[in-house]
This record gives sequence, structure tokens and C-alpha cells, in this order.
Amino acid sequence: MEARDLRVSDAEREYVGQLLQRAVGQGMLSLGEFTERMDTALAARTRGELNAVLYDLPGIRVVGESPAPHPYPHTAPPAPGPPQPVVQGTNVIRGRMSTIHRKGPWQVPPTLAINVRFSTVTLDFTEATMQTQVVEVHLDDAFGTTTLIVPEEATVDLNGVETYGGSATNKVRTGPPFGPLHLVVRGRTRFGSVTAKHPFGTSFRRMLG
Repeated sequence: MEARDLRVSDAEREYVGQLLQRAVGQGMLSLGEFTERMDTALAARTRGELNAVLYDLPGIRVVGESPAPHPYPHTAPPAPGPPQPVVQGTNVIRGRMSTIHRKGPWQVPPTLAINVRFSTVTLDFTEATMQTQVVEVHLDDAFGTTTLIVPEEATVDLNGVETYGGSATNKVRTGPPFGPLHLVVRGRTRFGSVTAKHPFGTSFRRMLG
């Protein structure tokens, strides 16, 4: 049996996911390409199928890894030096049949990538710490539910979301003028939903002045 026909483990799939994230950070892949290749990597059964997502990415290196256990002959050998961040300014939220929450004083990067299948994602920005006024959210969802909870003065743009048998519901002002937090959501949801809204009770408080 050839090496390319050997079965791969979850750990090897995660390893390739880290290489793809590094490629995003180095500008070799767009977030759209990343999500497509990540889907392929997660579904890969053999080493040949897994390596196929790396074939055109020269110079991919895993900093701080030892070359001895390196399972991918098509990638460059490790380079010496301290570990470096995989993605600069991007946080990838990925889930399969999961429930994911972000709330409280969590750190929000300039770009968020949401890649989920059969999952429920709730991102609460009301107490979050922002690095920038405008936050780009790249959505790739299938059979899931994504809820974005934003502060009262925030604005949200869902015009860049494509729906296939799903829905995109914006209960928040779009702007301009833009609020102190402005979310720009792009991507797609297939047989799922994405909703932007204020915290519960915001409309009632407005009526009371």
C-alpha cells in the first residue's frame, strides 16, 4: 500500500487545519478558500486526500515542530525558532454538531470567521472588548443557527449573506451613520439562519425613554 492511501486520524486533520490557518495569515489563502479547504480536510479519509489541500502552498512551515514525526511529505520541513501566532488578527470559530457561546469581556479581533455545521453559535458583543470599530464576520454555515447580539447603538450589515433554504434576519439598524460597533457579515448559510439583534428588553427600555 502506498503512503497516500494510508488512513488519517483526527489529529492529522487538525494539523493540516493549522497549516491552512497559517496560509491565511501569510496571505496565501482567502477566508473563502480556507473554509472550502478546511471542509475537504475534515472529510479526508486518506493521506492523499488530506495532502491535496496543501499542494499549491509553498513554504508552509510548522514553527517549533520536530521533523521526525512529520506525517506530510509534501510540506516544507520545520524552521527553528519560537512558536508564532497562526493567524494575524483573525479568529476562526469552527464547530460540528456543537453549541458555541462567546459572551462577557471576550476579545474581538478585526475579523471573525465562523465555519460551522449543525451547530448553534451565539456571539454576544454587549460586554466584549473591540480592537476596531468595524468587525468583519465571514460566515460559512450549514444547518446551523447563528445569533449576533450587539449593544444598543451598534449597527449590523447582513447584505453580504447568501441564503440557501435558510434566512438572514436583521433586527438592528444598518446605517449609515454607523454605530460605535459596526458588524459587516458576509458569506453563506445553507438551510440555517443568521440573526442580528439587541439584548432582550432593549425595545422596552427605549419606550420608557
